[in-house]
Amino acid sequence: MFKITSEDNETGARTGQLHTAHGIAQTPFLMPVATKMTVKYLTQTELLNMGVESIISNSMILTMAPGVEHIKEMGGIHKFMNFNKCIFTDSGGFQMQSPKLFLSISDRGVHFRDPFSGKKTFLTPEAVMKNEIEIGADVAMCLDQMPHTTQGQEDWIQATKRTHAWAERCKSAHRLLEYNYGEKQMLFGIAQGGLDKKLRIKSAEFIEKLNFDGVAMGGLCLGESKEAMFKAVDYQVPVFNKEKARYLMGVGSPEDILEAVSKGVDCFDSIYPTQNARHCNILTSKGTIKIDRGKYAKDTKPLDENCDCEVCKTYSRAYLYHLIRMKEKSVLRHLSYHNVYFTQKLLQKIRVAIKENRFKEYKDEFLSSQTP
Repeated sequence: MFKITSEDNETGARTGQLHTAHGIAQTPFLMPVATKMTVKYLTQTELLNMGVESIISNSMILTMAPGVEHIKEMGGIHKFMNFNKCIFTDSGGFQMQSPKLFLSISDRGVHFRDPFSGKKTFLTPEAVMKNEIEIGADVAMCLDQMPHTTQGQEDWIQATKRTHAWAERCKSAHRLLEYNYGEKQMLFGIAQGGLDKKLRIKSAEFIEKLNFDGVAMGGLCLGESKEAMFKAVDYQVPVFNKEKARYLMGVGSPEDILEAVSKGVDCFDSIYPTQNARHCNILTSKGTIKIDRGKYAKDTKPLDENCDCEVCKTYSRAYLYHLIRMKEKSVLRHLSYHNVYFTQKLLQKIRVAIKENRFKEYKDEFLSSQTP
């Protein structure tokens, strides 16, 4: 299911192929987030034209609207949203951080409030596995408890213990579902542990022993320092089987991607490109610019002179600034397109650099070009 195709001599960076029921996704890759079966302000055709080979949706949200039965009637998630590439579905663990949705948790499962109907709903690891396989995702994620990094040691211990118990239940339920449905779906386990070294290693060892199709590192990129986040990555990566895809959840800035790739991470997902676009923070080859600033009112240059996306080839900074000032919603599409395109091209360049054994050089060059 995962094949390493090249490795960098100076770092832990590697390229690979994640083989799925809907094609091969070249790693390292960043998945644009399509929580509700759409990446905000972008079409599936645009994503494909950028070279996106994998996206991630949220199974918990989709079970509430439009509902699993509706998705099944529409032919499954790929046919319904017309995206015939790899699709991951997250379980809903991240929503435990939302005070609007999360109600309570026990060893049995999690109580949420349906954001669409307001009704109380209960999720168990077994129910999550059933939902994810019926939705038709290529890769399902286990239900986990994601403690915030600002919580204390006792919370990290409890969340890690529960994550392990749920991982066992997910694995057992998923195996039975695959047999009953006659379906083959990859299942990734998620390791937790907060910021504690021993817990991180213990969790990675536990998840590794369950022999999932891939492994993920959760509970990071939640406000902790970069140093603390990457220490957690350093604790867990060596524990995981080298022959399996490693997924760092929630990371999406260019700088963080480069650092994580250098440590041997293969997959990422993040709202970083699209969320920053909606706040007018534009990724460029010379650093992030704030395009809603008045200094761009008469700037005739494109967002990034080194970018060949359709937005940069078509519009000036001045025009995009004008659309922002006029509160024209079309500008959100333009800015989102550029940021996602920029990030996808970054990953393509990273893959080439690894194959040519010059990743460290490329990483250093990129970081030195980024102005504060």
